[in-house]
Amino acid sequence: MRARRTAVAALGAVMLLLAGCAAGGVAESGPGTAESEVSGEVTVFAAASLKTGFDELASQFEQRHPSVTISPISYDGSSTLATQLIEGAPGDVFASADEANMQKVVDAGLAAAPDVFATNRLALVVPAGNPGSITGLADLADADRTVVLCAQAVPCGAASETLLRDAGVTPSVDSYEQNVTAVLTKVVGGEADAGLVYVTDAALTGDVETVEVAGAERVVNRYPIAALADARSPEAAAEFVAYVLSEDGQAVLRRLGFGAP
Repeated sequence: MRARRTAVAALGAVMLLLAGCAAGGVAESGPGTAESEVSGEVTVFAAASLKTGFDELASQFEQRHPSVTISPISYDGSSTLATQLIEGAPGDVFASADEANMQKVVDAGLAAAPDVFATNRLALVVPAGNPGSITGLADLADADRTVVLCAQAVPCGAASETLLRDAGVTPSVDSYEQNVTAVLTKVVGGEADAGLVYVTDAALTGDVETVEVAGAERVVNRYPIAALADARSPEAAAEFVAYVLSEDGQAVLRRLGFGAP
């Protein structure tokens, strides 16, 4: 009888030990644990044309990662943002509207191996009602029309220069703006008869009309993104980049008119 009681006790001890190991395994590797959840604050520098999309992506990302805060995103021309980062502005993620300005940041040692996450192309926009009677790119050479373009240093300006050069048009430009949002604002406000913006920006407002131009589909901007080398929260920054590249992130951008990478 004593031997039987001893055997039962030993069996119970073994079962308790196995249960403890199993429970420990679940706690250590299960999803959603404190060890697997990223946290911190992420500062994003993004091209002006990304504002609507990245505001939505940031909100969705914070909902999925409650321990991460996306600081108010800095939107501007990509060349301006690249210069700010190179001169020491604190940032964790950079999303450029072209590869040339991203390369400046890479060459400065601030980022490595960026990923292209979207593409975009230009559209010729005019105020509602087309008061300047713009019919195509050739009209941008008319000094009697008021024309606004992005500055050549920013991606939309470089793309505009390529598009106009390919069309054999030398524009009569009244104002060069530092980002595409400023161009759109002047056209919407009736301060310009025409301007070149991205198709995604043109789609954001009903206060402009789009004039079809030949060759626009051949001038495509590629948008790269990278987590920065000195990110304050490297894991959270990398996770945000991964979300932009994910199926859900890409769906947001496609819905807003951005092309696939």
